[in-house]
Amino acid sequence: MSLIRYSPIDDLFRTFANYGEPVSRGEWLPAVHIGELESAYEIDIDLPGVAREDIHVSVNEGVLTVSGERKPVEREGVRVHRNERTLGKFSRTFRLPENADEGQIGARSDNGVLRLTIAKQQKAVPRRIEVEVH
Repeated sequence: MSLIRYSPIDDLFRTFANYGEPVSRGEWLPAVHIGELESAYEIDIDLPGVAREDIHVSVNEGVLTVSGERKPVEREGVRVHRNERTLGKFSRTFRLPENADEGQIGARSDNGVLRLTIAKQQKAVPRRIEVEVH
């Protein structure tokens, strides 16, 4: 008999599971990092070399989609001998947790990483209530 260690973070990753269509030829999946703060969720997506105008973020009925395309960088006079960069279209699709606030999603790009911040609904944020002494 083997023992399987349970972690509540496993549920979070299952919640954010990518359930889009399988990757087809000419497509790639950027790496993601999903984290949780007390008041929000964060999804970091590695998109080095992808221009801002080629990134599209949308949300519809609890489904967050990030798509776009990494295009080849062509420079005049440069003959390419080897290219190991993955090029082409990409799409990542995530079902948001029930307590995510679809109206409060921010997107910021820094050093080739797109960070999406999804606020939690206020009712889901725990708060401390002080007991008054008379």
